[in-house]
Amino acid sequence: MKSLLRLLALCWCASLSAQPASPVISVHDPVIIRQDGTYYIFATGQGILVWSSHDMVNWTREKPVFDAPPAWAVAAVPTFKGHIWAPDISFYAGKYYLYYAVSAFGKNTSCIGLATNVTLDPHSPDFKWVDHGKIIESIPGVTNWNAIDPNLVTADDGTPYLAFGSFWAGLKIVRLSADRMSPAEDTNHLPTIASRMSDPSAPNPPAPPGNPVDAGGNAIEAPFIFKHGGYYFLFASIDYCCRGAKSDYKMIVGRGKSVAGPYEDEKGVALARGGGTILLAGDAHWYGVGHCAVANFDGTDYLVFHGYDASTPQARPTLRIEKLVWNDAGWPSVAPRQP
Repeated sequence: MKSLLRLLALCWCASLSAQPASPVISVHDPVIIRQDGTYYIFATGQGILVWSSHDMVNWTREKPVFDAPPAWAVAAVPTFKGHIWAPDISFYAGKYYLYYAVSAFGKNTSCIGLATNVTLDPHSPDFKWVDHGKIIESIPGVTNWNAIDPNLVTADDGTPYLAFGSFWAGLKIVRLSADRMSPAEDTNHLPTIASRMSDPSAPNPPAPPGNPVDAGGNAIEAPFIFKHGGYYFLFASIDYCCRGAKSDYKMIVGRGKSVAGPYEDEKGVALARGGGTILLAGDAHWYGVGHCAVANFDGTDYLVFHGYDASTPQARPTLRIEKLVWNDAGWPSVAPRQP
């Protein structure tokens, strides 16, 4: 769950003025895309944080997407102050689609919004983010899901879907309209594609001590769906982020033949019933790792995520980009780092 530590760390990061290129940047929830040889990272932060790079190593801070909080978001989430969560970037029909989340901490008073742009190059005369407002909303006591952590995925037949979710009843998926700007099905009956609960009909488990009571204990979030071979792979994050040295965030994966699932792990256990093969977990160098995106550049698949760096005094959330490799059975793993 997005914690107060996360808010403080990224608000501090957002307050910095433009910085020279750096190989180490502090992020939460990064997603990556490339345009005309330039890579762009979008991440959680005030107005949505943005970095650019020509080599995926040295990053330059760009202006945030929003100069001021969107008016619709302030009206929908009264406690919202402009700190936007978990953006997702994609390209379709000549435009870049940037989905993003606004939320009240520890509650499912949340919305997913959408902004579009014809270019990501801030120096282009055509550069302008156009906000399209709310795409989907979760309401306490009405929806047992949380409208945050969006990820756009397109099925083989061209149908767009939006995966999303955090805690509550787990991760959901909704079919979108052809223009990708609204749900194309009843949001009151959305399928669960991943959960920590083995029985989806069981009550949401209580939150562990010290956690927001409303969110419960179903600690799963951040879906990302990536097509490889004949399967759609669902990546997700489990357990808890944003706690410095106490973070135990980790990533799981499952796969299915359909975008809408079902997804199963390597042992054949459905992710909707508590399954999930561990892809990467924390260690002595990184206390927790998670909220990943996957991208293919020039034939190589990359896993982009944040980790809590154990070598820093406050376990700084840091951008990591690792190569993904696939075994003979078609399952992914993180490639060993070169010495």
